[in-house]
Amino acid sequence: MHAAALAEVPVLDPDLPAGKALRLARRRFALRVAIGDLAGVFDLTAVTNRLTDFADGALDLAIRTAITERTPDASPGGFVAIALGKQGSRELNYSSDIDPIFLFDPAVLPRRRNEEPVDAAVRIGRRVIELLQARDTDGYVLRVDLRLRPSPEATPIALPIEAAIAYYESQALPWERAAFIRARPAAGDIALGEQFLDTIRPFIWRRSLDFGALGEILEITRRIRDHHSQGQTFGPGYDLKRGRGGIREIEFFAQIHQLIHGGRDPDLRAGDTRAALAALAKAGRVDPRDAAALSEAYVALRTIEHRVQMIDDRQTHALPFGDALDQVARLDGRSDGAALLAYLEPHVTRVADIFGRLAPPPTTALSSDTEVLVGRLAEARFADPPSAAARIATWRGARYPALRSAAAQSALEAVLPGLVTALAEAPVPEAALNRLDRLFERLPSAVNIFRLLEARPALAALLVQLLSHAPTLADELARRPDLLDGLIDASAFEAMPDVATLARGMQVGDRSDDFQARLDHARRLVGEHRFALGAQIIAGVSDPLAVAAGYSRVAEAAIEVLAGATVAEFARAHGRVPDSEFVILALGRLGGGALTHASDLDLVYLFTGDFAAESDGPKSLGATLYYNRLAQRVSAALSVPTAAGPLYPIDTRLRPSGAQGPLVVNFESFARYQRESAWTWEHMALTRARPVFGSAEARRALSDIIASVLHGDRPERDISADALTMRAEMAAHKPPMGPLDAKLLPGGLVDLEFAVHVMQLMRRTGFDPNLGRAIAELDLPPRLAAAHDLLTRLIVTLRLVAPDAAEPEAAATRTLIARALQLPDWAAVLAALDSAREEVTAAWKGVTHGNAA
Repeated sequence: MHAAALAEVPVLDPDLPAGKALRLARRRFALRVAIGDLAGVFDLTAVTNRLTDFADGALDLAIRTAITERTPDASPGGFVAIALGKQGSRELNYSSDIDPIFLFDPAVLPRRRNEEPVDAAVRIGRRVIELLQARDTDGYVLRVDLRLRPSPEATPIALPIEAAIAYYESQALPWERAAFIRARPAAGDIALGEQFLDTIRPFIWRRSLDFGALGEILEITRRIRDHHSQGQTFGPGYDLKRGRGGIREIEFFAQIHQLIHGGRDPDLRAGDTRAALAALAKAGRVDPRDAAALSEAYVALRTIEHRVQMIDDRQTHALPFGDALDQVARLDGRSDGAALLAYLEPHVTRVADIFGRLAPPPTTALSSDTEVLVGRLAEARFADPPSAAARIATWRGARYPALRSAAAQSALEAVLPGLVTALAEAPVPEAALNRLDRLFERLPSAVNIFRLLEARPALAALLVQLLSHAPTLADELARRPDLLDGLIDASAFEAMPDVATLARGMQVGDRSDDFQARLDHARRLVGEHRFALGAQIIAGVSDPLAVAAGYSRVAEAAIEVLAGATVAEFARAHGRVPDSEFVILALGRLGGGALTHASDLDLVYLFTGDFAAESDGPKSLGATLYYNRLAQRVSAALSVPTAAGPLYPIDTRLRPSGAQGPLVVNFESFARYQRESAWTWEHMALTRARPVFGSAEARRALSDIIASVLHGDRPERDISADALTMRAEMAAHKPPMGPLDAKLLPGGLVDLEFAVHVMQLMRRTGFDPNLGRAIAELDLPPRLAAAHDLLTRLIVTLRLVAPDAAEPEAAATRTLIARALQLPDWAAVLAALDSAREEVTAAWKGVTHGNAA
C-alpha cells in the first residue's frame, strides 16, 4: 500500500450526526496509520503528524458544529482552541489526551439573543467536549483535558481573550511558561489564537533570565525526577513516559534549554522535541552528541510507546509483563520481550545520565509524587493521608493568591518538610493542617512568613502548636499573619516591660500628623504584644500569672497612648477645658493588673474641675458635653476594629448610676455618689479601682477619694447579706460555661473575689487592687492564696486553649494546661481544681455566715 493512500484523512459521512461520524472516522484513521506504522511506510514523524492533524481537524469540526447548532446563520468565529502539550508540538500518540485552552472574543463570538458572551462560550466548550469524549460502541474521538487553563479550579472552561492575556502577563507560574513553548492555535478562529500568542510571547520568551527564574526552572527539573515510584526501575512495568531516562526527561531537557536561551534566539523556539534538540545543538547550547543521543532515544521510546498503545487502544505508557511484553516486542519486529528490553536499555541509561547532569542534586524536599507523599504522611500519623496530600497539592497548585508567585512556591517548598514534621507532632495533625490551610487562604502574601519559618525552623513547631492548641491565637493569626514576625526575636518570650517602656514603643508613630496612622501604629503593637504573651503560654516559657500581669501592662500602655492621642486630636477642634483634665479609672481585672487574653476593660471616665466650665477652642463646648464626647472617642479608639485589628471590648457599666448615668462625671459628682448613693456591689468593685490615665496629681486625688470611701466614708450596709444576694442573682443569670469554668463555677474566681471584697469592706483594710496581694494583706490562709493562683493560671490558659471551658479532647492540650498550672498531669489538674474550689467555697461560706471580721 502506498504512503499517499495510507495518509488520506477519511471523509466524514454527511448523513451521520457529527459525533458519530467523528468516532467512525477516528477508528478507520487510527487503523490506517497503525498499518502504515507497522509496515514501515510511516516513520515516527509521519505517524505523530498525522495523528495530530486528525485531532486538529476533529477539534475544529467540533467547534464549528457546537457554534452552528446554537446559531445556524452566524459565522463560526470568535472561539479558538490553543493546543498545548503533544498536540501543540504535533507529537500526538495513539492514545494521547489533548490539552487545549478555549479562548473567545466577546465582541465576535456568535451567541443567542440576551445571552452573555461567557455563558455562550461555556456552552460551546461543553458541547465540544461532549462531541469528542462521548463513547458508544464505536468508541470515542479524543479525551480532552482542560486543566492547563489559568486557575482551573476557579475559572470557566472558556476564557475571554483579554482576561487570559492579563493572567499570563501578570500571574502565570513557571510551569505555565514551559507549557507554552509548544502552544499553537489548532482549531476554531486561528487568527484570534495567533493574536493571543503574539501578545503573550514576551511572557514565554524572556530576553533576560534572572537567578530566581533559573531557580524556578531547576525546581521543575527536580520534580520531573520526583514522581511515581512505580515504573522507575527499568524492566517489565517500566514507564516509558515518566520513568527515569524516559520520554518526559528528553522533552524537558529540550524545554529547559529553550526557556533559558530562547528569549534571545528565536531559532530555538521550535515546538517539537527533536527539532528543538537539533536547533540547540546547532546553536552550541547543548552538546551535539547529547542532542543526537536524546533524539535517537526519543524515536525508540515513542515508537515502543505506540506499540504498547496499539493493543486494545490502551491509554498507558508502561511496558507490560510476561506474554504481553512479548506481544509488544513482536509488533516491533523483535523476537521477544528480552530482545525489546535489550534494545531500549542503552537509550534509557543514556537519557538518565544526560538529564541527571541537568537536574539539581537530591534535596530534603517533600516529595511531589502523590503516592510517596501519602506514604510520608501515613508515617507522620495523619489519619487520612490522601486528604492531607490533596491539601498540600492545593498549596503547590498555587490556588490561593498568596501562593501564586514563583517566589512563594519556592519558599513553600523550602519549609514544607519542616511543617510536615511539626504537624506530625500535633495532637490532631489534620486539624492543625486545616487551620494552616485557612491561614494560607487568607494570607495577602506568603513569602515573608515562609522565609521566616525557613530562617527559624523552631518557629514551625511553635506555629503548629498555636494552630493545634490555641484557636483564639490561630484566628488572630489568620487575620494578621504578620503577628508571627514578632516571634522571631527571643525578646518576644521575655516578660513584658513596664508600662512607660511599652507606651514609648507605641508612640513611635506619634511623629506622624495623621491621627489615624498613629492609632493604627499603637494598635498593631498591642496586637503583637498580646499575641506574643499568648504564645509564651503555648510554648511553656512563662507562668500564666506573669502573662496576666503582662496583658494588663499592655492594656494600660494602650490606654495611655490611644487616649492621649485622642485627647490631643479632640483639643484641636474644641480646645481644652481650663483647670480640668480627663481621667480614666480601671476596675475589674485591669484594675487588679491581671487580664486574660479575652478580658473586657472595665473603665470609668472622669474629669477634674467645674462641670459648668467651657472649653477654649474654636468650637467651644460645656465641660460635661466636652468630656462625654471625648470619652466616646476614647472608647472608639480602644475598641473599634480596624485594618490593624480589634483591641478591647470596653465596659463602662461600673460608672455612677450604671448604664442609666452619664458616661462621664467630674470628681466631685463621683465622690458624692460613692459616699451617699453607691450600692454594696459598687463598693466591692471599687476595691479593685486604679487610675490608669491622667496626671500624677489627678491620679493621687482620685485615689484619695477611693481610699476615703473604702475606709468607711460610705453608707452603713449589711455587706455580707448584700453580697450573698448579688452572688445568687449572678449564678441564676450567668451559669458556668463548662466543667472547667474557673470563673463562674461554685468555688471559682467570682466566689473568691466576693469573699475577699466582703472581707476588705468589713475589715476596712487590705485594699490592694491586686487580688493576690490583697489576700496576703488580709492575712488569709496560704491555701486560699494557692487557690487564687491556680484558678488564675487556669482561666488565663483556658481563654487561649479552651474558650468554652470544656475539657480538651487532645491529650497534648491537657498536658499543656497541666504544665501551665505547674502540675504533673491531667489527673493532678482536676484534683487541684477540686481542692481550690473547696477552699474558696469554705472562705465564701465563712464570709456569708458572719465570720469575715
